[in-house]
Amino acid sequence: MEFSEEIILYIFSWLPAKSICRFKTVCKSFFEFSAETFFAFKQTRNLQLKDDSLFFIQPDSCRRYSDRLELHALPGEELSSGVPYRSLQFLMNTSRILASSNGLVLCRNTRTGFSDLFLCNPATQTWLSIPTAESLQIADVVFECNNDELDSMLCPDDYILMAIEGPKDWLPYRGCKVYSSKEGIWREKENIYIGGRNIRFEMPVFHYGVIYFISDCFPYVRKTSLYYRPYIVAWDVRNGVSRMLRVPKEARRGSDDQSCIMGIFKWGTVTSSFKSICLIRLRKSKFTAWVLTDYYQCLWSRILKIRVRAMGLREQNPIVAGFTVLNGDSLVFATEEKVYRYCLEGEECCRIEEVCLNSCGRNVCFHSYSNTLRPCGKNALPFPT
Repeated sequence: MEFSEEIILYIFSWLPAKSICRFKTVCKSFFEFSAETFFAFKQTRNLQLKDDSLFFIQPDSCRRYSDRLELHALPGEELSSGVPYRSLQFLMNTSRILASSNGLVLCRNTRTGFSDLFLCNPATQTWLSIPTAESLQIADVVFECNNDELDSMLCPDDYILMAIEGPKDWLPYRGCKVYSSKEGIWREKENIYIGGRNIRFEMPVFHYGVIYFISDCFPYVRKTSLYYRPYIVAWDVRNGVSRMLRVPKEARRGSDDQSCIMGIFKWGTVTSSFKSICLIRLRKSKFTAWVLTDYYQCLWSRILKIRVRAMGLREQNPIVAGFTVLNGDSLVFATEEKVYRYCLEGEECCRIEEVCLNSCGRNVCFHSYSNTLRPCGKNALPFPT
């Protein structure tokens, strides 16, 4: 039975980049159409309807470079998803990963004396340098690919890239700029009001036109201050207005404990009718998780409370080295020895799975990765040899 080229294109556009690259090596005609921009965007769009299959793990430190970087597949995705080893070597030797979205990875160059930003696609082994002024070389960044109509209305570019400038004289706001990939310039935006605490800009959540940031919870603020307890900053991209959100009352209790760490992440799978943000708290080796159910009334619903030892790990005294939420429903965390996935909802809820070994140390961070062919943009170049 023969199939038309249109049907073949449709079928292959649902495959991850690793599988497509395998076919390219054995079929010349497939190589030709798979290199077309239209096919790349079609495959990228289709994979938005599927969960991310991979994640990067690297040391989470104050250093702006890292000599360790690993890419791992979630259980069941080991054979179909991945990137060339050369891509990992390039990233490890030249940069530190700052963010990842829909197949594109935002990095900070560490090889030269200039801390320029660049985008790359490890699957296609292409990269694109982003001009970065000296004042932005120490800035925190937010990066998200435009994946739906709302994103495109907020930013006509292929992605949203925002740089948040450093603090000035301890003022409770930060200046920010948004990069226009079409024009190749940075534009000023409204200041972000951040309150009296340090903000964890390294874990932003972009959701329905609002960027969420969570503060730290270290006990350096006076108890009489309005900012003694941790909070969430919600910055509306459309009007530049900042809003402060309370974390759940239960999360506030004991938040001044030295062992307390909080993070916010996207909640809801690609097929979920309800999407929001979730808050994960780790305190005294106990995970607690809440989902924001009402943005305007700031209502939260607790979905998890469990000690690490009670999760079914086979380690004697597990110490958590870092955690995240992948695909909107899976708590992924690393101990000093291994990486695990703990499902928070669905048929596999409350099930623990060992994913891989942890070779990145006692303090790590994660970046979800989708195995797409998404182009980096005009003037993108192949990885240097």
